[in-house]
Amino acid sequence: MKKLMRWLMALAVAMVAFVGVAASPVHAADDSLAKIKAKGTLVMGTSPDYAPYEFLVNKNGKNQVVGIDVEIAKKIASDIGVKLVVKQMDFDSLLVGLETHKVDMVLSAMTPTSERKQSVDFSQIYYTASQDIIVNKADAKVYKNAESFVGKKVGAQTGSMQADLVKDKMTDSKLLGLTKVTDLILALKSHKVEGVVAEHPVAQAYVDHDKQLAIVKSGWTLDPESNGQAIGFAKGSDSLVAAANKSINEIKKQGLIKSYTKTAGDYMTKNTADTSMFHYWKFFAKGIEYTLLITAVSVVFGVLIGTLMALMRLGKNKVLHTIAVAYIEFVRGTPLMIQVMFVYFGIGLFVDVPALTAGIIAVSLNSAAYVAEIIRSGIDSIPTGQTEAARSLGLSTRQTMTSVVLPQAIRNIWPALGNEFISLIKESSIVSIIGVTDLIYQLKVVQTATYKGVAPIFVAMVIYFVLTFTLSKILGHFERKMQHD
Repeated sequence: MKKLMRWLMALAVAMVAFVGVAASPVHAADDSLAKIKAKGTLVMGTSPDYAPYEFLVNKNGKNQVVGIDVEIAKKIASDIGVKLVVKQMDFDSLLVGLETHKVDMVLSAMTPTSERKQSVDFSQIYYTASQDIIVNKADAKVYKNAESFVGKKVGAQTGSMQADLVKDKMTDSKLLGLTKVTDLILALKSHKVEGVVAEHPVAQAYVDHDKQLAIVKSGWTLDPESNGQAIGFAKGSDSLVAAANKSINEIKKQGLIKSYTKTAGDYMTKNTADTSMFHYWKFFAKGIEYTLLITAVSVVFGVLIGTLMALMRLGKNKVLHTIAVAYIEFVRGTPLMIQVMFVYFGIGLFVDVPALTAGIIAVSLNSAAYVAEIIRSGIDSIPTGQTEAARSLGLSTRQTMTSVVLPQAIRNIWPALGNEFISLIKESSIVSIIGVTDLIYQLKVVQTATYKGVAPIFVAMVIYFVLTFTLSKILGHFERKMQHD
């Protein structure tokens, strides 16, 4: 018995040792840099709404991410000997993108907090800035520091260090967390919040370009190691982190951050040289192009898949019926935003799905569930006597459905189906969370570039109205034509 116990213990120790070696990040660290060199690209994930760190400019009709962080990424990619690729997504989706290998590194003025370090490897600190509070200029004399905001509502970017600071150091204040800094500034100017916590370069950028804003010093003394910005990498990327640290050391030694800041400032000046909405018409035009593309493709696939699901649900095959019901109920019971993120990040674990493709797939599958129910209700509205009459005349089941039932059903459901098509134009805006440059995404770009909050929203609202109104008139024309046939 004792021998058996010793043998089992030895086996357990051996298994633990084996698992420990298999789970060790050493292997990942050994080939993380090699993999980057092998594929020839270094993919940087960022949320380009945080000037001067990262923001968008229009070059030759194309949006391009620029800023301090982009210059640092270029330096790292150049030192490694690969091409830099920049992927855009919301700030609170960046670490998910890193985890699912959509990006190789996250460079978005991110602070290496203890919570993030549990799942992310960070480079050394490359920049440290003080924390300020942006306020309306009319209130600048009311607030002296962070302690002045007792009982007030304060804004900070969701998932950021600033949000954590508000929770930890402004316990008597109420936090409003929003994904985009542009939205926070808009909330400030519309008095939804009394202040917005941001790093000094970001706060200074907004104040320099908006005379209605002012800066209030937070008064916080923070540890540079917990207050600086670092680059995030997938866990176990030791060799890649080492390469990044080598580049950061050279950047510090050569004092390149100063020149990077100047380059970012030059871009910001160009962005604000003309802040009229007409000057940014190319941004809105590109947003319309992507919105219509997503809508058109989603309509086609939504109708095809929806029709199939409706027929499966109405059919006598119990297996197909169950599959259709499960699909429809599941899709209708989960938010489209979650579906978009699942297709992009979840399926992305196994297949690299581009953001635009992921958006189209998610919107199409979502629309199909609603179209299926619309078509099912239309088919059910046709009296069974007509089906029986068609069959008695020798028509097959398929012929009865395509020649008798569906034509009448489509006429009955056309208004509801048209409403679904119109809704798709608006619902497709959700794809902006994964970096698809649709109209909503372009709206955010113009807000960031011009430091204007309301004007871009008004323009986008008018564009959406024109698109939906035009489609409504087209659908109405076909509805009247079907009624007269």
